[in-house]
Amino acid sequence: MSSNRLKLNAEKKQFTCLGTRYQLAIIDGSNLLVNGSAVDFLRAVTCLGVTLDQELTFADHIRRPTGRCFHSLRQLHSIRRILTTDTITTLVNALVVSRIDYCNAVLAGMHDIHLRQHQRVLNAAARLIARKRKYDSVSISATLRDALHWLPIRQRVEFKLSVLVFNCMHNMAPSYLSTMCQPVADNAGRRHLRSAARGDLAVPATRTLRYGPRSFAVAGPSTWNSLPALIRSCHLTSAFRRDLKTELFARAYH
Repeated sequence: MSSNRLKLNAEKKQFTCLGTRYQLAIIDGSNLLVNGSAVDFLRAVTCLGVTLDQELTFADHIRRPTGRCFHSLRQLHSIRRILTTDTITTLVNALVVSRIDYCNAVLAGMHDIHLRQHQRVLNAAARLIARKRKYDSVSISATLRDALHWLPIRQRVEFKLSVLVFNCMHNMAPSYLSTMCQPVADNAGRRHLRSAARGDLAVPATRTLRYGPRSFAVAGPSTWNSLPALIRSCHLTSAFRRDLKTELFARAYH
């Protein structure tokens, strides 16, 4: 910042420490002093709309938009009787689903106990559109599948990851992401493997079980390798997205 003649604004800066509970317990994170400006230590910080907690559980990132979505659904419920199905669907997509899908790639590898909150939002939105009650005999999954054609939360995350990898493979993504998606065949010592013949991407080894598999460098190639070869061979974005949704739809509602 000093080399670019920028001054630190302590009121707008956020500082936190990331790590395991053991690592965080031995760190004195009261405040950070930068060029004479004190930056307060926070348990969670926000970057581009994504709330990062110290252990990267993303619990706050899930909880906050969930509350906003239910608030929007309550407001829409009060005027549902005067809106057509197409209108209420458009409003739900704009005010609710868009918040659920925003930066959802960071939720790769999350446990169901966390993703369940976002799934409840989708279920409530589907009931609002279809004019169903919470305890109707017909399962809400049938409405999500047959009427709205919505993917469940976990498959929505896989969809976002797969599209990101597709962009990396076709030079439509930043270089810092594209370098994480390298074909196995590019490694001279692994070209004889069946994974190279299938066109798989290299999945790097990780030293941790909690954080490593959730990183894009691991989750992205792993998700890509799980797709059928016919889908991965698509070169048009529209065709890839269409076939990808069909595949994930079949997995979710098999």
